[in-house]
Amino acid sequence: MKKIGIVCYPTFGGSGVVATELGKALAEKGHEVHFITYNEPVRLGSFNKNIIYHEVRVAEYPLFDYPPYELVLTSKLVDVVKYEKLDLLHVHYAIPHASAAYNAQHILECEGIKIPYITTLHGTDITLVGKDPSFEPVITFAINQSNGVTAVSESLKRDTFEHFHINREIEVIPNFVNLDKIEHKWEEKRGLKEIYAPNGEFIISHISNFRKVKRIPDILKIFKKVRERMPAKLLLVGDGPERVHLRNQCEELGICADVMIMGKLKSPDEVLSISDLFLLTSENESFGLAALEAMAYHVPVISSNTGGIPEVNKHGFSGFLSDVGDVDDMAANAIRLLSDKELLNKFKAQAREQAELFNINKVLPLYIDFYNKILDKAKG
Repeated sequence: MKKIGIVCYPTFGGSGVVATELGKALAEKGHEVHFITYNEPVRLGSFNKNIIYHEVRVAEYPLFDYPPYELVLTSKLVDVVKYEKLDLLHVHYAIPHASAAYNAQHILECEGIKIPYITTLHGTDITLVGKDPSFEPVITFAINQSNGVTAVSESLKRDTFEHFHINREIEVIPNFVNLDKIEHKWEEKRGLKEIYAPNGEFIISHISNFRKVKRIPDILKIFKKVRERMPAKLLLVGDGPERVHLRNQCEELGICADVMIMGKLKSPDEVLSISDLFLLTSENESFGLAALEAMAYHVPVISSNTGGIPEVNKHGFSGFLSDVGDVDDMAANAIRLLSDKELLNKFKAQAREQAELFNINKVLPLYIDFYNKILDKAKG
């Protein structure tokens, strides 16, 4: 059994979701997992065996214009490592977690305590935030000083080497889903689907943080083209800066009556379980976790072909890929699937088959092997 500290954002974003599910899976295997963050992770649940949550609380001081979260996180890491006797820190997202882990590591070293840390890169810490010149030197340093580094896709690994002066190996360990915990209660599903599609309409869904990079207007345009050909409903799950524009965009396209904006949901399970098709039109995605979660529920994916998405969504098998912004092609692919029941059912089965490649039972051993490798190096 190992004692592992996991540092992550506790929000609905992919990095926080993956970190939380990884920690829960490790705990089920008998490892003691300590979550260290400023709020309880949304996917954590109220009580779990072998899991301990440590809150990072930042007091307000008139001296600071901005709360010094990185400093407080560093101190918390020092405290938790020292008194819980952790074996390893696993930080998700480069800023500020990797740099805080580096500082904590060296503070502890002065006290005779050695603690290796692993940094997992998830996407926007590299492709968005990392491109800001004010962050680049810190990110580069924190990655290079990490005892181990992983990225969630080959695409993100390439981006990291392209944008930063990285002088160390990066291991690709993909995101995952826990297929064993996905239950298809078909009677409940039928009743829930009738609420949102009372006349048997197709249900198309999208889940994201509604940032510009997600290209939400493209989703609305695709849906309009689909609805012109067949009855359909669009369920939009999430929240973010682009949400304020959605109502006006729906009105302009004349689709408001068939679009439901559902806000944030702790778990997208119920929406995905009643969906016929999932849309992911992003300008860039380092992995596309929402698409993978959809596929786990037998939902084919119509997506852009950017970043790590082609590593997840297999064109012509689990769904279809199109160039970014090509709403005509995406709509044509959606209509093709929804117009042919036999083809749709085939793609639903294949979507689940593709998701099997990313089952946590396959991915968790990769993390455990990586942990052991890093711990062995630290001892040597």
